[in-house]
Amino acid sequence: MQHLWAPWRMRYILDSVAARKAEAETISRDQVVTVAEPCFICDALAAEPSLDKVNQLIWRGQHTVLMLNRYPYNNGHLLVVPKSHLPALTDFDGPELFEPLELLKRCMKVMDRLIEPQGYNLGLNQGRIAGAGLPGHLHWHLVPRWLGDVNFMPTIADTRVIVESLDSFYDRFRQEFEHELLK
Repeated sequence: MQHLWAPWRMRYILDSVAARKAEAETISRDQVVTVAEPCFICDALAAEPSLDKVNQLIWRGQHTVLMLNRYPYNNGHLLVVPKSHLPALTDFDGPELFEPLELLKRCMKVMDRLIEPQGYNLGLNQGRIAGAGLPGHLHWHLVPRWLGDVNFMPTIADTRVIVESLDSFYDRFRQEFEHELLK
């Protein structure tokens, strides 16, 4: 039997367990109490910049931040996030709407140089029913793709193979992204 080593996935499991416990604690016999959902994005924004790598926060712009996805679908999976904690695209105007789109473009240029993907999936899941894991804080997913990157593993073993550690990719991408900003 082969084993895939992906220790960063434990955080996903622990976060899921904590979320289920928190949800169960909000239910009383007579009513359901609404509790604000924790937001890892807002937590990362509130943290000291010296903790950006721990929080996988790559860049802080005026209206937008760039983060690695903690639970990537593929190597290089990024999140482009407006700083405002708002749930819907219709909540944004002006720079808060345009800066994320410009950032997506810049990230694709960096990815093209750094890891040479053959395509991209760009995603915006608005609302839990549409697949948003964090429905209160709108964000875009940028997922680099290659021919053959979806093989039998996700289908048969419900497992994705990520070829590089998050920390290693963070360092490489951040360095290349800083060069892009100087252009």
